[in-house]
Amino acid sequence: MTHLTTDKILAIGLISGTSVDGIDAALVEIIDRHEKLETNLIAGHTYPYAADLRTEILAVCAGAPRSLQQICELDDRIAESFAQAAIAIMAKGDRLPDLIASHGQTVFHRPPVTPQDGKTGLGYSVQLGRGAVIAELTGIKTISDFRVADIEAGGHAAPLVPMLDILMLSDPTKYRVCQNIGGISNLTYLPPKALEHPEQVFGFDNGAGNVLLDMASQKLFGVSFDADGAIARQGKPNLVLINQWLEQEFFLTPPPKSTGRELFSPEYLEQCLSECQGLSNGLSNYDILATLTEFTARAIAKSYRDFLPVFPDEVLIGGGGGHNSYLMERLQDLVKPAIVMRTNDCGIDSDSKEAIAFAVLGYLRLKERYGNLPSVTGAKRSVLLGKIFP
Repeated sequence: MTHLTTDKILAIGLISGTSVDGIDAALVEIIDRHEKLETNLIAGHTYPYAADLRTEILAVCAGAPRSLQQICELDDRIAESFAQAAIAIMAKGDRLPDLIASHGQTVFHRPPVTPQDGKTGLGYSVQLGRGAVIAELTGIKTISDFRVADIEAGGHAAPLVPMLDILMLSDPTKYRVCQNIGGISNLTYLPPKALEHPEQVFGFDNGAGNVLLDMASQKLFGVSFDADGAIARQGKPNLVLINQWLEQEFFLTPPPKSTGRELFSPEYLEQCLSECQGLSNGLSNYDILATLTEFTARAIAKSYRDFLPVFPDEVLIGGGGGHNSYLMERLQDLVKPAIVMRTNDCGIDSDSKEAIAFAVLGYLRLKERYGNLPSVTGAKRSVLLGKIFP
């Protein structure tokens, strides 16, 4: 006779994404009924970085030279900030959490390549914010370094959120795409009954999400982001330039693939701006932001048509891009007849989704259950993700 067991824990998930807006923290109750997971979001909040810390993180992401001592000091400051976020969010619960799962702050990501000239070809990904420091400052068991094991198995270690998608957002009859639009945009493709056919699930980074829009908003209009897409809505996109940009190597490369600020960098934006301003008729700043917004939406839509075996019935949006109504309208128009909605409509808070995902990945690691999907990351095998401190 099989005994069904129920496990219930309280976990904190922490992540700061490519936009470096701040630390997303989620206090999550995870209920495991015979390995079928449910989540209950107790509290979710974004805790901004100190202004000077954010500036330094962005500089390192952009490749500014720093000594090893400076990198170590940055690692400590980020870990301390993550610990402060964990302490703040745990105060919103009625008991201490059982674990903290921290993704940390990515400052460098190199996808794997074909081995040659005696080199391994393995990828490399650096997340600052040591789990050992978070554990020491909070007194709570902390799991971090989630990407390392997948990379060691030959994978991209990105995206990792698809594990949450397959567990929580698959549908019995519908083809779904879970589309995250953070600093970078990435997707999870979920065929019907995905849990029964995990080998058919895959995902990949499909372009710049908010990263170019945020940098352009700051440079052209002096604001940190285009709230609700109100600025871009006033311009007219240049489709000739967009179509040229979509012929770049990244957009033509089949998955698995991953990217980051190493590609969509300040220099990349400067090249885009130069091409916009070099047109014979010239583009206004409003036109430029509209062009970059349309570029973001069309890169997403193009990836569906180029790389998905079946076009989706529904597109579930997570991440900060879901608050940009102009971007959402353009995406809905470009992916018809698919229906675009936010993950909130399916029970997962879209603003806290990635933090919830790492809380779940932390739980899986604690239970010694695999956390990666090789069909998504390109890893040679399933592996345990994360290191436990202490």
